[in-house]
Amino acid sequence: MENPFNTILKTLERPDGGEFGKYYCLPALNDPRIDKLPYSIKILLESAIRNCDEFQVKSKDVEKIIDWENTSPKQVEIPFKPARVLLQDFTGVPAVVDLACMRDAMNKLGGDSNQINPLVPVDLVIDHSVQVDVARSENAVQANMELEFQRNKERFAFLKWGSKGFDNMLVVPPGSGIVHQVNLEYLGRVVFNTNGMLYPDSVVGTDSHTTMIDGLGVAGWGVGGIEAEAAMLGQPMSMVLPGVVGFKLLGKLRDGVTATDLVLTVTQMLRKHGVVGKFVEFYGEGMRELSLADRATIANMSPEYGATMGFFPVDHVTLQYLQLTGRTNETIAMIESYLRANKMFVDYNEPQIEKVYSSYLELKLEEVEPCISGPKRPHDRVPLKEMKADWHACLDNRVGFKGFAIPKESQSKIAKFSFHGTPAELRHGDVVIAAITSCTNTSNPNVMLGAALVAKKACELGLEVKPWIKTSLAPGSGVVTKYLQKSGLQKYLNQLGFHIVGYGCTTCIGNSGDIDESVASAISENDMVAAAVLSGNRNFEGRVHPLTRANYLASPPLVVAYALAGTVDIDFEREPIGTGKDGKKIFFRDIWPSSEEVANVVQSSVLPDMFKATYEAITKGNPMWNQLSVPSSTLYSWDPTSTYIHEPPYFKDITMSPPGPHGVKDAYCLLNFGDSITTDHISPAGSIHKDSPAAKYLLEHRVDRRDFNSYGSRRGNDEIMARGTFANIRLVNKLLKGEVGPKTIHIPSGEKLSVYDVAMRYKTAGQDTIILAGAEYGSGSSRDWAAKGPMLLGVKAVIAKSFERIHRSNLVGMGIIPLCFKSGEDAETLGLTGQERYTIDLPSSVNELKPGQDVTVATDSGKSFTCTVRFDTEVELAYFNHGGILQYVIRNLICSKQ
Repeated sequence: MENPFNTILKTLERPDGGEFGKYYCLPALNDPRIDKLPYSIKILLESAIRNCDEFQVKSKDVEKIIDWENTSPKQVEIPFKPARVLLQDFTGVPAVVDLACMRDAMNKLGGDSNQINPLVPVDLVIDHSVQVDVARSENAVQANMELEFQRNKERFAFLKWGSKGFDNMLVVPPGSGIVHQVNLEYLGRVVFNTNGMLYPDSVVGTDSHTTMIDGLGVAGWGVGGIEAEAAMLGQPMSMVLPGVVGFKLLGKLRDGVTATDLVLTVTQMLRKHGVVGKFVEFYGEGMRELSLADRATIANMSPEYGATMGFFPVDHVTLQYLQLTGRTNETIAMIESYLRANKMFVDYNEPQIEKVYSSYLELKLEEVEPCISGPKRPHDRVPLKEMKADWHACLDNRVGFKGFAIPKESQSKIAKFSFHGTPAELRHGDVVIAAITSCTNTSNPNVMLGAALVAKKACELGLEVKPWIKTSLAPGSGVVTKYLQKSGLQKYLNQLGFHIVGYGCTTCIGNSGDIDESVASAISENDMVAAAVLSGNRNFEGRVHPLTRANYLASPPLVVAYALAGTVDIDFEREPIGTGKDGKKIFFRDIWPSSEEVANVVQSSVLPDMFKATYEAITKGNPMWNQLSVPSSTLYSWDPTSTYIHEPPYFKDITMSPPGPHGVKDAYCLLNFGDSITTDHISPAGSIHKDSPAAKYLLEHRVDRRDFNSYGSRRGNDEIMARGTFANIRLVNKLLKGEVGPKTIHIPSGEKLSVYDVAMRYKTAGQDTIILAGAEYGSGSSRDWAAKGPMLLGVKAVIAKSFERIHRSNLVGMGIIPLCFKSGEDAETLGLTGQERYTIDLPSSVNELKPGQDVTVATDSGKSFTCTVRFDTEVELAYFNHGGILQYVIRNLICSKQ
C-alpha cells in the first residue's frame, strides 16, 4: 500500500542551488505535540512515518509516537525499523551461521534461498579475537596478530565468505580497531542518503555498547543476535515505546577531572534513578563544554547504567567532530541542512523549545571528582580519596559485590615468589593486570593523551612499573597510534610497559591472555585477592581474568598511576606512588597533568588527516586477511569435523506449520539463582577451562589444549557453546548450598555434576527443565548465546523477579518462556527450594494467550503461585507460536511469495 504520509514528502534544497534529495518533513504535519518530543523519540517517529505501509507499520503506530507524552507511561508497543545493523565477529559469526542455515532451511521448504539476504546495510567489524598473549614488547602487535590468525583462520575465512555470499554486508578486517570506535569515527552516517531519500541514521548492534554511537546523535542500542538477524531481513523490531529521562548538564568539569570520572558518576546516578528500558537524553548548557569524545564515553556505558541508550542530539560539537574525523564538507552540509529542516538539530544560539521528559535529573559538572568503580560492578563508584578505606572494607565484608571475607589475621599476608630469578612478593590488592583498553576510553584523545602525559612525567621522575604486572595498550583504531606518535609520547608509555598489543577488544572482554606462571601460582597457592585495573566498562567477577578477584574500572591515566603504585591499597593524596631516581618520594599530584596540558597536546596532535589516512585503507585489509581463499557458492558447505563452524539444530525438524504455544510439564529446576545473574554468568565467555565439558569435547576432537582459544572465538559452534553455558567459575547456584562453580544437582539421583552433564541427563530422559532467578536476571553483554545456550540445554522457562530488557527478548526469540514473580514475591518468600517439579499451563491456542497475561505455576509439593508471562507484545507471541523468531521469518518469507 502507498505510504499515507507521502503528502509530507518534501525536497531538501542545497544552499547553493540544486537539491540534496527527498525527505519526510515532520514540521509539515503541523502538530504542536511534535515540537515537545525528545529528540530521540523524533527519530522513532521519522522511521515510523517513512516505513508506514499499514501492514508492518501502521498510521496508528505513528499516532502513538506523536502522542508519546501520554502513551509512553502505558507501555504501548511500536514497530521500529533501524537504518542499519552493526556486528562484531564474536556475534557476527553466529549471525552469519544462522543466515547460512536459513538458506538451507528455505531450500528444504521449497523457497528461494537467495531471499535470505540483508535488506538493510550490515557493518561487521572483526575486533574481538585479539588476545594479549604478548605484552611489554615492541613486537606485540605483529606477534598477537599472527597468533590471532593461527587460531581464527577458519572463522575469518567464514566471515570473508559471508561478505561475498550475502549482499549489503561490509566486513572490516581484523587489526582495524574496536567496532564502536570504528562506528563512531567512520561508519556512522548521522543522516543517510539512499537513492535520493534522506533519513536519520539509526542502528541496532549485537554488542550492548552499540550505544556509543548515541554520542554522535545516531540512535543506536544493543540487541540480541537473533533480533539483529530479523532486522537484517527487513522485519520491524517490536519495542515498547520508552520513557525518556531528561539529564541536564550544567557548568564544566574541574581541572584534572576526566570523562571517565564523569561517566562513572553518571552511571551511579542513573542506576540509582532507575532507567532500565528507558532512553536517557542529555541537554543543558553543560553540553557546550562537553566534547564529542566525552559524550561518546557517557553514551558507551548505557548498558552499565541500564538504559536502552544515552542520547546526545546533534549540535555544533557534533559537526566539528564530523569535520575532524574526515567526513566531507558536502556530507556535513547535507546532515546539518536535513536536521535543521526537520527540527532535529540543537542550536544553542537560538531560543530552546522546552522538551517534555518522563523524569528529570541534573548534574553540575564541577561537582564531579576523580573516582574508580569496583571491585565487581561498574556502578559501584569509589571516590579516589576514599579508595584505601573502601578497599579495607571490601577485605572485611562478607563475600558479595563489595566483599571478599578475608580474615583480619590474613589481610597482611605476603606471598613470596621468584619472578624469572628475581625475588618478588604479592599482597592483597596488588595489581597484576593494568590495561588501557576498551571502546569506552580508547576513542577519547583527552584521556589517551592524558595517560601518555602521566607516563612522561613518571619516566622523567624515574618511576617504573613492576615487571610482573601485565601492562597493555589496545587502541580502538589506528588513529590513536598516529596521534600518540605525533605527540612524541608513545615512547614513555612503552618505557612503562604499555606497548601497543593490537587493535580490538582485549582485557575488557576477558582476552587478557595468561599472566606469568609464577604470578599465577603465587595468587592461587596463597589465595591472594589480586587486582586488575582497566579502562573498560565491565568488571564483573570472572570476566577480566580468572585470577583477579578485584577488578577496577578507571580512566587511562589512572590505569597508569595504579600500575606505577603496584596496588589499589593506596591513598593517593597522602601516600607516595614510588621513589624517584634521586631518592625523593613521588606523589600522585607530581605526575597528574592539568586539563590545559592535555588540551594543548590534543590540539596539536589529533588531526583530520589521521582519520582520512586510517579509514581510506580500512577495507583493504592486511596481507594475512587478503591471503584467505574462500568459495564463491551462495550456500555454505558445512564441514562436520570443524570445531569452529558447525551447523546448529535450530531448523532440524522445521515444517511450514508453526508448532503453536507450549506449556511446561513436571519440569525439574536446573539452576536456582539469586539476584544479578549476568549474561557473563550464563553465556560462554573468556577462556575455556581445562576441566570443563567444552575442553573435554575439544580434546575428544583432537584439539590441543594450547589451541582451545576462547569461547567467543568459537561462537559459531553450537556444540561448544552449549557445553560452555553456565560454565562461569563464579556461578552461585543455591542448589549447591554455598559452593561456588559451574555445577548443579541432578535432582532424581542427587548427583553433583557439570551443568551441561545434568542438562543432558534431563534431555535424554525427555524431562523439561526451568530456571529460578532473582532480580535483574540477564544483565550484561554476551547476549545471544545467553538465550541460545539454555535452549540447547533444554530449558523451557525462566522464572525471575525481573529481567534485563534484551535478555528477556532473546529468551522469547529462542522459544523460552520468561515469567516474573508477582511484586513482593520470589523463590525464597514462596518457600521454593528448587527441589520441586514445576508445571506451567499455557493456553493451547496463541489467540488465547495475551501479552502480560497471568498464569499459575504448580509444583509437586502442593505449592502453587501466580506469575506474569513476559511476552510483552503481540509480535513476541507470534515468535513463540512459531518456535522462535528465525522460524517465523522463514515461514513469512515463503508465504509472502506464494
